[in-house]
Amino acid sequence: MGSRARSGRGGAAALFVLRKSGLEVMVGIPNELLAIMASSMKAADKWVEKNVSNYLNKGCNVRYVAVGNEPFLSTYNGSFLLTTFPALKNIQSALVKAGLGNQIKVTVPQNADVYDTATGKPSDGDFRTDIHDRILEIVKFLSDTGGVFTVNIYPFISLYIDPNFPAEYAFFDGRSQPVVDGSATYTNMFDANHDTLIWALKKNGYGNLPIVIGEIGWPTDGDMNANAQLAQRFNQGFMTHIATGQGTPMRPGPIDAYLFSLIDEDDKSIQPGNFERHWGIYTYDGIPKYQLNFGVPNSQIKRASGVKYLDKKWCVLKPTVSLDDPKLPDTVSYACARADCTSLGYRTSCGMLDTRSNISYAYNSFYQKNDQDDVACGFSGYATTTGQDPSTGTCRFGIMIEVDSAYSWKPRRVRSNYLLVLLLALVHLCVSSS
Repeated sequence: MGSRARSGRGGAAALFVLRKSGLEVMVGIPNELLAIMASSMKAADKWVEKNVSNYLNKGCNVRYVAVGNEPFLSTYNGSFLLTTFPALKNIQSALVKAGLGNQIKVTVPQNADVYDTATGKPSDGDFRTDIHDRILEIVKFLSDTGGVFTVNIYPFISLYIDPNFPAEYAFFDGRSQPVVDGSATYTNMFDANHDTLIWALKKNGYGNLPIVIGEIGWPTDGDMNANAQLAQRFNQGFMTHIATGQGTPMRPGPIDAYLFSLIDEDDKSIQPGNFERHWGIYTYDGIPKYQLNFGVPNSQIKRASGVKYLDKKWCVLKPTVSLDDPKLPDTVSYACARADCTSLGYRTSCGMLDTRSNISYAYNSFYQKNDQDDVACGFSGYATTTGQDPSTGTCRFGIMIEVDSAYSWKPRRVRSNYLLVLLLALVHLCVSSS
């Protein structure tokens, strides 16, 4: 049971909050630091001292160090293939040198695309041919050092990239057509994906290597299949599924898993899709998007307390501006490139807005991200501020919060490499069946 935090300002804040909590913590090294960790033992020693030993001394229960995050993802085109394993070995050596080799273990969170099956049956699973030997280097090292294989599994992504993917197979309701693989029957993608990994490990002599689900979840916006209803259905189904402790056909027993994620990340890369900024169980200001039953009497996800907002002001398009103005599109492009317009689109939370409201949403996003600075509501004279909330239906025009009003809720400061995990620790505590 525990939580994940990555190095950096956001990770440091999370570790500060988690000190003396007793919760086990996984700290992580961003991919961009792998090269220096691989090439310099001194850098690895310094990183361990600053991000592990330092917080252990402050009462933080660090259990794992995640070296990189999905470094073998196929879309990275091999960028981290040569640095991940050397970095892993150096960090392990640094932990041993610090006297922490038995207490803290290393791992490399991998995307589920590092293994596959040509037939769709888990028993035909194996690691990707292009990275097969490099994955096995890591697997052997993890096995020798008592580490775990950490994998991120996202059924939503399969649904997003494949229009023919059977949607019901992503969930845990038993409504999908089952996949029969010998004596095993699979009614959901998670179990099948998990066991594909088990088969890949087993075929290569490491069938007993412990597995941790580093990330699993469902987004609530930015795509036609991303909404609060489906997110609740998936996350609740997953929690109920693993709470039984039955495991999967190929790995019976408890499953150790982390739900992703605590809050939305408005600066996260949207290269995979607009949904990437909307995985949170909470909105940016600590409002629960939906409830989850943790199996504890009277348990519920509560709204964050102590959150203070800036003034009730929004930046909108002036009513007098003509939509035919040829310069208008450039102002919208400017706003969306520097703020967050991922809630605008087909069947998203703001997909019903008309053209004027779309423009106003873009303007307001930029205005709020810049802390309601008057200059940020200029847009060549096309915009103005209003005290009337333009929100409508499922589309919320946000107001920035005072970043010092609630220590754990700093959405504008969240970056794609950082994860604030105060509540995530609670979520993992509740969903882990170990």
